[in-house]
Amino acid sequence: MASLWMLFASFGFSAMGAAVKLASAYYTTSEIVMYRGLVGTLMLAFLVRHQGLSLRTAFAREHLWRSLVGVASLWLWFYAIAKLPLATAVTLNYMAPIWIAGFLFCAGWWHSKNHVEWPLIAAIAMSFVGVTLVLQPAVEAHQWVGGAVGLLSSVLSAMAYMQVRRLGHMGEPEYRVVFYFSLMTVSAGMVGTLVDGGASGKAAFSAHTWHSAGLLLAIGVSALFAQMAMTRAYRVGKVLVVANLQYTGIVFSSLWGMLLWGDSFDWHVWLGIAVILASGIAATFYNTQSTPRGAAVSKTDPIASEL
Repeated sequence: MASLWMLFASFGFSAMGAAVKLASAYYTTSEIVMYRGLVGTLMLAFLVRHQGLSLRTAFAREHLWRSLVGVASLWLWFYAIAKLPLATAVTLNYMAPIWIAGFLFCAGWWHSKNHVEWPLIAAIAMSFVGVTLVLQPAVEAHQWVGGAVGLLSSVLSAMAYMQVRRLGHMGEPEYRVVFYFSLMTVSAGMVGTLVDGGASGKAAFSAHTWHSAGLLLAIGVSALFAQMAMTRAYRVGKVLVVANLQYTGIVFSSLWGMLLWGDSFDWHVWLGIAVILASGIAATFYNTQSTPRGAAVSKTDPIASEL
């Protein structure tokens, strides 16, 4: 079930990315970030009120850390996109699962555990090879600063995903995790929009049309459902399998490019897509076959439960 949640999340994030690309003709990046968070915050606030749920939490510090790291990662990624070829920036962002595997491997080594599941780590590495084939990244010598920022963005993304996992294990429901992240996104986007407006001397907020407002709504709704699905996947699934399935987002994004912008792909792109799909299937199959062994691991062992 966790695999299905992550596949849905990947599709939702790819749809959000397509809407962001279309909306960028009408709004600044800061405005898109702000409205993305605003739609999610309002929808979740309505849901909480309608169903009699609560936003009160005993883990304010953990939510603050997850939100700060997530927003910082988002902003650094946007900076990298401005400084690098898009293919390079996206590839760097998709290194997050590699860092997650590295974090868990180091944690297992530090605690002298012997249950590191190398097939899952190999599947993640294979997925990244597929992403590289699809995007064909290249960084020129004078772009090293943007490359370093993009790399840092992927590290922070990995930290944010791990914190999402931790909050789930602490018993926080998905809606609460996503709500506080959306609220932080609104705040960060608002500050960025006001700063952009002051620096340019123009109106801080762009005018709306029915079309552009619809794109903002699509961004917010798709981002919200994708965040909810991703949070559920990391909460109930095996983290390396879930992280590996994140790579399917590049497959969905490639299909959006074909549908909306008439993108055409060479053989290496199709090979990369095949590699991504094969690694996802292999990781899921391995996880299914190894479940009985994993079920025997003590629930008191946090490292074992992650791997």
